Amino acid sequence: MAKESSFDIVSEVDMQEVDNAYQQTAREIAQRYDLKDSGSTVELSKGDRTITITAPADFVVRQITDVLNSKLIKRGIDIKALSWDTPQAASGGFVRVVGHIVNGIDQETAKNINRDVKALKLKCKIQIESDKLRVTSASKDTLQEVIGYLHDADYGLPLQFTNYR
Repeated sequence: MAKESSFDIVSEVDMQEVDNAYQQTAREIAQRYDLKDSGSTVELSKGDRTITITAPADFVVRQITDVLNSKLIKRGIDIKALSWDTPQAASGGFVRVVGHIVNGIDQETAKNINRDVKALKLKCKIQIESDKLRVTSASKDTLQEVIGYLHDADYGLPLQFTNYR
């Protein structure tokens, strides 16, 4: 009997890189002419895994979001790792937007990935383990096909493939 090979499908974000992008964004807000005296702020909560942007207008919030997104991309973080809430009114006529940093694969997305991989009719087993999935097969080629398929598919969050054995 051949030895089973496997890999894990996870969705993780390096919080140190997010912190670096956040600090660069805060520095740019303090230095940029059009944002300097606007009273805009960016806050990172590592415990809650959220980024909060407060600005005087929705237009300024979008500018700051664009700056943050560019800093995240430069640091190798997929933009799909952030899910933004709708803008809310804050005190003093300001607008507040909260972005949640994705960590792990939710159950609904895991079920969709499981269903799609089974639809490929490949000889592999897939198991949902809390916030990750494990794919096992006797053939490494089959695992490569699954990785290729999932790399091209869009599930609304960044996927990484770890523990390839």
